Amino acid sequence: MAALFTDEARMHAWLRVEQAALDALVEEEIAPAAAADALREVTSIDVDAVRAREAEIHHDLAAFVDVLAAAAPGAAGWVHYGLTSSDVVDTALALQLQRAGALVLVGIDDLMEVVLRRAREHRGTVMLGRTHGMPAETITFGAKLAGWWHQLGRDYERVCDSIQGAAAGKLSGAVGMYSGVGPEVERRVLDALDLERDPSATQVVQRDRHAALLGSLAILAATLERIGLEVRHLQRAEVGEAAEPFRATQKGSSAMPHKRNPIVAEQLCGLARVVRGNAGVALEDIALWHERDISHSSVERVILADSFLLADYLLAKATWLVDGLVVDADRMLANVAATQGTVASQRVLLALVDAGLVRDDAYRAVQAAATRVHHDPAADLAAELGTDPVVTAALDADRLAAICDPTFVPPGVDAIFAELDEAVGRD
Repeated sequence: MAALFTDEARMHAWLRVEQAALDALVEEEIAPAAAADALREVTSIDVDAVRAREAEIHHDLAAFVDVLAAAAPGAAGWVHYGLTSSDVVDTALALQLQRAGALVLVGIDDLMEVVLRRAREHRGTVMLGRTHGMPAETITFGAKLAGWWHQLGRDYERVCDSIQGAAAGKLSGAVGMYSGVGPEVERRVLDALDLERDPSATQVVQRDRHAALLGSLAILAATLERIGLEVRHLQRAEVGEAAEPFRATQKGSSAMPHKRNPIVAEQLCGLARVVRGNAGVALEDIALWHERDISHSSVERVILADSFLLADYLLAKATWLVDGLVVDADRMLANVAATQGTVASQRVLLALVDAGLVRDDAYRAVQAAATRVHHDPAADLAAELGTDPVVTAALDADRLAAICDPTFVPPGVDAIFAELDEAVGRD
């Protein structure tokens, strides 16, 4: 990923555009074929020479054109003929974003594969579902990961769509009016480079395309933060249900030898903020003065490379984290049991309603029993309910014990995984 955003890579993309433009001029019988042949012989650019020239004239693309023309004297004055700087810069940027986006999509796909494997591995691993950070009802760890898989799939689609939207170029000149070369030259160049045409280009490709792209990366980063945040919560000592890998030679603290901290999960959460911040900056770049100013240009040199580098890095870290995640199924079950059966309250409520009780009466009976359990560490919900004649008239002790069994696997798991398997098949 880093190699795609070097000066060398950027100037190589510029070279591809300049060569395609001259080829198009030849095809339109504007320039001589010998000029295109001479330019095609240039396969690399002396980046240091461009930097030195830029130091003199204070214009990077013009410096590049000077160095390129000197490297291809046979092309004479046909290098950069009829073009403005943004014709080359924006069209070349689209090529870079295509390649960078392809790497992000590979990273998402790799993570989805690992998440899917771990989801199936823990399809029946019962654990607490929590709302407001508090025990709610039982779920399975596999069902939790299935949700991650689906969300990553949506991220894949968003990134794919936004990459296609950003893969647009233009060669319509200084204010988009084709004063240098005509639309037919632009069409030939973009076809040769496998890019779309921006039909609303001014001097630049419209920046809503880039904002949408960074927005999709920001949402992807938020998904990875969701994964990291979940691991951080599950790794807390009082929860202890899952933990990121800890190497034998690793140290968690310079002062406290016992420490094992979720540092990778914390990196996911922290760096996701940077990607989101960059998306906000990209939104600011949409509104430019008239047909163009350069307030977006310097910004994009930072936020585009940084966002793709961070997305690539975070995907690799998240894949490592999920792949090696240490899952303590026994602790998960123990935490369910520690609720003393209260997480079965809705199942009891529904069983009582099914047995003929008025819903509010059933609710109050279960709530009163749960309240007594909360204040008595030796109590459990089934036993407390067994002391209520209203309840026992509807449900016997064996039925109550079965409903409050901490190993109960929610029936919705089958439906969740049937849908997951169907989605995997479509994918």
